[in-house]
Amino acid sequence: MASLELISSAKSFGGHQQRYRHASDVLNCSMNVSVFVPPQAEQDTPLPVVYWLSGLTCTDENFVTKAGAARVAAELGLIVVAPDTSPRGDDVADDESYDLGQGAGFYLNATQAPWHSHYRMYDYIVDELPGLINQTFNCLPKAGLAGHSMGGHGALTLGLSNLQKYTSISAFSPIVNPIDCPWGQKAFNAYLGENEAEWELYDACCLLQQQGQFMQLPILIDQGLDDDFYQSQKLTRPFEHVAKQMNYPAIVNYHPGYDHSYFFIASFIESHLRFHHKYLLEQR
Repeated sequence: MASLELISSAKSFGGHQQRYRHASDVLNCSMNVSVFVPPQAEQDTPLPVVYWLSGLTCTDENFVTKAGAARVAAELGLIVVAPDTSPRGDDVADDESYDLGQGAGFYLNATQAPWHSHYRMYDYIVDELPGLINQTFNCLPKAGLAGHSMGGHGALTLGLSNLQKYTSISAFSPIVNPIDCPWGQKAFNAYLGENEAEWELYDACCLLQQQGQFMQLPILIDQGLDDDFYQSQKLTRPFEHVAKQMNYPAIVNYHPGYDHSYFFIASFIESHLRFHHKYLLEQR
């Protein structure tokens, strides 16, 4: 396995906000990942980890610079890992639109040309990246998984598909039913082709119906009601409906006046980190 190469580090709230580069065998390109390392890392104790998955058009740096998570992560002793949202590079397939190609990996394993040779974000987030993080840092075995928008879709689908790897899932304004919204239909047609049975493997509503009966991970979702995409992309609400039908104890909060931006995330990121911290510590 390749190793993480440190490319920048800045002290923050007693810890360090760091950025790494590594060669990805899964994505067949070089990748960047941002990691907040809390001051407790100086002690010889395994630390809890939260993976943050960002949304369309983002890189690994958007969350770091806009969410304001470092203060609480430092207090709680959380390692926070923020990967990029897709493979990147001159040889990586791309599209002129913002919602397909580089910056829009959708946290799935593409099966269609020209995407299939690089776009395997599912395997990257679930297996390859945690292997590198655990190799580099002293981590507890299971992680928390969080995300926003497309990244909220990723957090829900990856978490529900890998119940033994995660302690908890949270999302801001997630795409929850991509087989029935414009963003998801465009991406799934391109990356997965026309076989809609494959689409269901990456749809949080379908996965909740299939996996929620076997094991229930704690789930927290926050949704702004002034979000421009709340209605047009059918965010959050379909998932809540399925959870209620199944008596699945997901926590879903709606917030008047909040939109889809990082101002919304920054307003509630503390509650998400404390939510994950509670369940992460149960491993000790």
